[in-house]
Amino acid sequence: MSTLKITSPAFGHNGYIPAKYTCDGADMSPPLSIENIPTDAKTLALIVDDPDAPAGVWVHWVVWNIPVTARELKENLVPKSASQGMTDFRRVKYGGPCPPSGTHRYFFKLYALDAALVLSANANKAAVENAMKGHILAQTELIGLYNRK
Repeated sequence: MSTLKITSPAFGHNGYIPAKYTCDGADMSPPLSIENIPTDAKTLALIVDDPDAPAGVWVHWVVWNIPVTARELKENLVPKSASQGMTDFRRVKYGGPCPPSGTHRYFFKLYALDAALVLSANANKAAVENAMKGHILAQTELIGLYNRK
């Protein structure tokens, strides 16, 4: 079986994220493509964070219970059956890159799970990671870069 894969038509792995998807633009989530979902997966989860933030890892997006039939996440859209959690921007939606200085890395981490996650509506990254323990069938990541002009 092939390895779970996440890509974006907007930027390549270790490529620069277009300003449109950042605080300098429309601050909308970029389009993402998903390939090679394990056949026994029940749902997908996505966590986007920045390990280069001055205060430590900064969470930009948390999404779980993405249907395995989703082969893409369209720009600025989340499947209806998926849930979004609380980010470090203190909101329940995507928050784009907005580094205070320098070039930061943004990790789009995708997980294929053998179960749906039962979490509160505003669950954060830690809650999602805890709920995923023992249920991860495969994982992959896409890294995007951004620096403010």
